[in-house]
Amino acid sequence: MVFLGPPGVGKTHLASALGLVAAQHRFSTYYVNCQQLIEQLKKAHFENRLLDKLRVLSKYRMLIIDEIGYLPMDILGAILFFQLIARRYEKTSTVFTSNKTFSQWNEVFTDVTIASAILDRVLHHCPVINIKGESYHLKECKEFVRQKHQILNSLFEQGST
Repeated sequence: MVFLGPPGVGKTHLASALGLVAAQHRFSTYYVNCQQLIEQLKKAHFENRLLDKLRVLSKYRMLIIDEIGYLPMDILGAILFFQLIARRYEKTSTVFTSNKTFSQWNEVFTDVTIASAILDRVLHHCPVINIKGESYHLKECKEFVRQKHQILNSLFEQGST
């Protein structure tokens, strides 16, 4: 499953909720931020433990990869990410969240061929939830500021009478 949309619309919240339900049903579940995942894969690669790391990550019945595209990925990161997705393809569930449209994934993975191969596997059996709207965080902030202004205005009105 892929959750797409701008920051703050609830993609991570929904992905985490799916992971929680999966874990409650005794499915092995692992949540990881995309940047942390790439760092883990690179570390394993440089320590000659990549196959072991891929094996471990492939065993989870549900893997949630959050925030694809928030930070740029170099070519090694893209290659390692592809290896993981290829291993999990059609065997286990993977949930993705991203603020980038699929047409922008070429920029995320720095290589059109790798991005296309990843998208091919991700989208083959995958529902895509495209969330539109304003950030919940910004809505809450705006509401807080509005309430603060109301309180200040009422205090000044009381003081002037």
